[in-house]
Amino acid sequence: MTDNYLNEIHKLENLKNAIIGSMVLDRGKNCVTVKLFTDKAFTEEERELAVSITRNYIPEYFDCNLIISKLTPDEEMVRNKIIEAIRENFKTLFVTLQGSDISVQKTEEGFNYTICIMSALSPNGVCESVTEYLKKSFCGEFYGKCVSSERGADELEVEEEHENIEFEVPIRSFTIRDFKILEGTEKQTQAVYLSDLNFESEKIVVCGVIEDIQERNYTNSRNQEKSYYSITLNDNTATMRLTYFTRQKSIEKIRALKVGDSIVCTGKSELYKGFLRFTANYIDYGYMPENFVPERRTSKPVPDYYSIIKPRPFTDISQADMFSDNTVPQCLKGKTFVVFDLETTGLNSSPSSGNMDRIIEIGAYKVVDGAISESFTTFINPQKKLSEEIINLTGITEEMVSDAPAYEKVMPDFFKFCSGSILVGHNIANFDFKFVDYYCASLGYMFERKIIDTLPLAQELLFLSNYKLNTIADKFGITFNHHRAIDDAYVTAKIFIELIKIKKSLPKLQ
Repeated sequence: MTDNYLNEIHKLENLKNAIIGSMVLDRGKNCVTVKLFTDKAFTEEERELAVSITRNYIPEYFDCNLIISKLTPDEEMVRNKIIEAIRENFKTLFVTLQGSDISVQKTEEGFNYTICIMSALSPNGVCESVTEYLKKSFCGEFYGKCVSSERGADELEVEEEHENIEFEVPIRSFTIRDFKILEGTEKQTQAVYLSDLNFESEKIVVCGVIEDIQERNYTNSRNQEKSYYSITLNDNTATMRLTYFTRQKSIEKIRALKVGDSIVCTGKSELYKGFLRFTANYIDYGYMPENFVPERRTSKPVPDYYSIIKPRPFTDISQADMFSDNTVPQCLKGKTFVVFDLETTGLNSSPSSGNMDRIIEIGAYKVVDGAISESFTTFINPQKKLSEEIINLTGITEEMVSDAPAYEKVMPDFFKFCSGSILVGHNIANFDFKFVDYYCASLGYMFERKIIDTLPLAQELLFLSNYKLNTIADKFGITFNHHRAIDDAYVTAKIFIELIKIKKSLPKLQ
């Protein structure tokens, strides 16, 4: 169906290279939204004709909403996509590539590219596969060719295998104040920090203030209706939701608990469907130390070596002529920033709200002295099925993440990439940082919270109808493939530099 639909769309002169960005069904609004990307300016008449064509492919009982956007990548964005395609489909070729082995030239209809391949490797199918990959992301025509390199295998830089030294992060605890038995059988004196509770154990003691408490019912294996409690606890280091199954002899005491009470819970932590959950066996009264200030957690040291994902040198060939003001603000000199973006399985960035969603892609760029100098990109296997909504939104499929490394392998490398840098992102404070902080902390790597969020920065400096990433990009004349982490990170890096040029100083770190 999509092939027939595009064939009709391509009959319109200025939409002849259009690609489908997404097709999303909103059942609540009973509407299908189709996004098209085109590389040419189109007329209002062509837009109306495209709406009419689209309407013919949508069932009558759904409303139809067509969004057409002009998307024109630059040479560096195409080059990055070529590297991504080779990494996914030609791993042997990927490890032999050097920075100068791929060249890209813009043409009137699209782009020409050349891949320099060692003579010992076969070029069969490389350009066909890369071109197909490019057409899924960008509009326009792409013509590629492979040329033979005189470089021999003995000239390859072979990195020595290294093993990072294991380091056990100590678990922090505090002394429980004014302990009083409610239903337990023994006095508890020490409680583990909730933020450190990322391990399995048959006996764990935690202490905190109740933020939410709800009694719920369930039917046991003997078809008897029983009650249990879902409790949200906060100890000033983290918030955690725990489960407690009631006993007949103490149920009235538990029912008397309310939001604001400080309790001690003794129970166990165990893995369930890939996530840790805490089940309380006993609940008693107790308090955190008076004027409790959590001690700073010791982080695992920055890994000595990259183990799975290694950054790549990056030269932004468009940086010199994209904007009229090419001077680097003084406040960017002598500083290093990592601008990053994530794609995830959903929007839940708080483990206390249920199962934390998972990262499926990281895209990051290092900005040194005001210039983009390195890139870091990888898919991550979420070890769960992707929803249709996420596949449609991001274009990331099951096949793209199925062979990717798990977060346990990726996050140490990302922590190393970010070491000594200020983290930057769009809506990073409320979303992206929470994910990397959570998944790095679960492995013992503790980020120092030094972040700059381009969302409030843009709201402070610009007057726009909204402050979505693509709206701000349009303001600065930047076009890109939205909802892919590496492309969003690249554009955010450019936007960050331009916003600092306007402000002429760095904002306060969040």
